[in-house]
Amino acid sequence: MPLHLPSDRAVSLRARLDRARLYLCTDARERQGDLPEFLDAVLGNGVDIVQLRQKGLEARQEIEYLSVFREACDRHGALLAVNDRADVAVVARPDVLHLGQDDLPVGVARRILGEDVLIGRSTHSDEQASAAAAEPGVDYFAAGPVWPTPTKPGRSAPGPKLLEYVAAQRGSRPWFAIGGIDLANLDQVLDRGARRVVVVRALTEAPAPGAAAAELARRLRDARC
Repeated sequence: MPLHLPSDRAVSLRARLDRARLYLCTDARERQGDLPEFLDAVLGNGVDIVQLRQKGLEARQEIEYLSVFREACDRHGALLAVNDRADVAVVARPDVLHLGQDDLPVGVARRILGEDVLIGRSTHSDEQASAAAAEPGVDYFAAGPVWPTPTKPGRSAPGPKLLEYVAAQRGSRPWFAIGGIDLANLDQVLDRGARRVVVVRALTEAPAPGAAAAELARRLRDARC
């Protein structure tokens, strides 16, 4: 039987994921009305991956917003992520599909989307993180919330100890710390071994999102040294 080799796109996406350090989840900026400008500001200043996360969107509206995200990601060489929905991903053709613990199983998502899309996994405990680090079809995982966050109301935060656990495993799969992370507490995250982070309010509520992204990206780069 011939050996199945990954496509050039799959190889390129995984190489870009390996280099990624700063991951942003944002809504479509409906209240502010500045989505293209906001995306240019943050993607032009160090955000490597951006995910549209806005609950309650109809599929058509989500796909329309994702076309704006796609154009911005192409301008800046960033990765585009879809949250939860493999059906939307089939149409939008993002670089990443991110799945929570209660979402579509990874194997099913792989059968729908094929190998040319990265798949991420949310984890909230030592056991879930260990499973995601080894689960076939998963390309990266997020560990948290490090601190309670209003974007996940009612979810308890496993805290910084989860980061210590994941860092101690020394696995080869990329992972991101997530949950209440900003410039004020980034050092606490780095001190526990994380080298990649997912942020939300640190950029979506920043007075100068571009400047905040640049500082986060700089400190994450410096932490690699």
